Amino acid sequence: MSDIDKTKLSWDEWDELHNPPPAETDFDRVVDSAISRRGFIGGVLAFGSAAAAMGTLGNLISSTSAQAQEATSRFPFKPVPIATDGTVHVPEGYSWKPLVKWGQPLFSNVPDVDAATGVSIANSDKVFGENTDGMELFVVGDRQVIAVNHEYVNTEVNLPNNDKGMPKSADDVKILQNMQGVTVMEVAESDTGWEVVLDSPLNRRIHHNTPMKLSGPAAGSDLVKTAADPSGVDCLGTFNNCGAGKTPWGTYLTCEENFNGYFGTTDTNFTLPDDYKRYGIAAETRYAYEKFDERFDVAKNPNEPRRAGYVVEIDPSDPNSTPIKRTALGRIKHENAAVVVARDGRVVVYMGDDERGEFLYKYVSNGIYVPGGDTSRLLDEGTLHVAKFSDDGTGEWLALTPETTGMKMDEICVFTRQAASKVGATTMDRPEWVAINPVAIEAYCALTNNSRRGEVKDGKLQTNAGGDEMSVNATNPREKNEYGQIVRWYPENEDHANGKFKWDLFCMAGNPDVHKDTYAGSSNINSGNMFNSPDGMIFDSTGLLWIQTDGEDTNEGDFAGQGNNQMLAGDPATGRIERFLTGPKGAEVTGLTWSADKRTMFVGIQHPDAPFPDGAGKLPRSTVVAIKREGNAVIG
Repeated sequence: MSDIDKTKLSWDEWDELHNPPPAETDFDRVVDSAISRRGFIGGVLAFGSAAAAMGTLGNLISSTSAQAQEATSRFPFKPVPIATDGTVHVPEGYSWKPLVKWGQPLFSNVPDVDAATGVSIANSDKVFGENTDGMELFVVGDRQVIAVNHEYVNTEVNLPNNDKGMPKSADDVKILQNMQGVTVMEVAESDTGWEVVLDSPLNRRIHHNTPMKLSGPAAGSDLVKTAADPSGVDCLGTFNNCGAGKTPWGTYLTCEENFNGYFGTTDTNFTLPDDYKRYGIAAETRYAYEKFDERFDVAKNPNEPRRAGYVVEIDPSDPNSTPIKRTALGRIKHENAAVVVARDGRVVVYMGDDERGEFLYKYVSNGIYVPGGDTSRLLDEGTLHVAKFSDDGTGEWLALTPETTGMKMDEICVFTRQAASKVGATTMDRPEWVAINPVAIEAYCALTNNSRRGEVKDGKLQTNAGGDEMSVNATNPREKNEYGQIVRWYPENEDHANGKFKWDLFCMAGNPDVHKDTYAGSSNINSGNMFNSPDGMIFDSTGLLWIQTDGEDTNEGDFAGQGNNQMLAGDPATGRIERFLTGPKGAEVTGLTWSADKRTMFVGIQHPDAPFPDGAGKLPRSTVVAIKREGNAVIG
């Protein structure tokens, strides 16, 4: 372990280093048993099209003919080829331009980042943060405001004078803390394009030291009380902000994902609490906060990590408002929070827990959303559920309550993974973003990959950190799945609040140029649109599904011909998928929103290896780009 350069590890690799993930999941066992019972063992899975085989098994994989796809196509662009260079490419008739990049000032008296010295501690909370991720646009009066996440930092770039960028002082830690979290910024379009409105009264940075409130069943619990906050209500900071969401009442939901890597201790005599293991909290941390800021030293503050891992609600229209951690939505490694109003007016929030062998969740409010009414308790008072998938293409949402789990409500909200295990939820392969179709009653979740599936140690299947055995099932009919897939479900009675659903697979990513078996992907994957590791997913207003990737971009071996990470559009009605954008080498494409008139698309480019977007000799900078269509036509 000491020979590994840990500064360059992804968060998934960091977790593997400290807590090796399970090889396979329950959901894989479903397809195995279904195939066996119907006599499709063996040859039927050695297919050119996964859909042909699985469609026979209760239509578990969606399939549409190429002719039908062509006949009903509604893609307003010519697909782009793969790319392996250091910039962004979009279709003919479209153009892109940077809107904002890491280190760019939000206020006029602040300089741009200096490549030699980085950003000063005084300015670190006054510039656009590092590693852009989920985002949403809001209309506030006559202003347009984007709230955007900053997931983590690139220490070698952010602290250029330190060895491998690791903090050497409390000031270094403060700089890194300020570069993460959320930016709220006003944007406007002029004759020269979109730009940040400097000094806007709505511009704001929210980071690891911003005062926040805990709300819901865990607020005030002994589980979240600390010496600095004996009330268990007042906390500081939001961490590892990944995907996002938007409420019908106009607030922003930012999601805390890999919070575990910020909390640790140098006290070798301290015994970590048992619940830490399930969340991957270890003595060693990612950025050495615990050496300089005792809030992150679990030997001194063992409850502090239990105050992270939530969905945080932010009001972008009020720069003086206090962000609220909504504990009723559970404590997991939240990817995003997809919100929809059910038929009876209750608020439904879908959420994925991004770790191998973890679960897919749904929250249903007790109260009803009334436009203009009181929304303060809608995300505090309700029931959290977890998904259980069956082998016949049906499923149910299992309620997490004291009656079903044997746990108190505050325990369910703080130890959500343990509660889900108790009710027998279906273990999944890294559930990423959930997307809800605005023109049909259905939802989608990206299951990004699981290259370790199929491993057996000492004759036993590996388990997740909670001991849940994970074997082959229908969302993942491939061992050592390096490509990922997208699962789709249809709520019973066309009601998102309903406790039952049917499901299928919208697609299985793969490489038909390299493989002729299941690893070729489903029938809607071909040489011209293939990709790996679907991650971000968002629907536009017309019902097109936009798919963003965060996977391997070596363009070799199993990934030959797939190029850099990319963004594609998928048509739920036909299954057709086409590539719209390619990102720079080394970058993840993540985060997507639109201007109020739908004539500009904003896309996030995270951690490019190339000197993007400024070119040779410049710093690599995570960037939000603005994409326009020729003639200022509608783009989403």
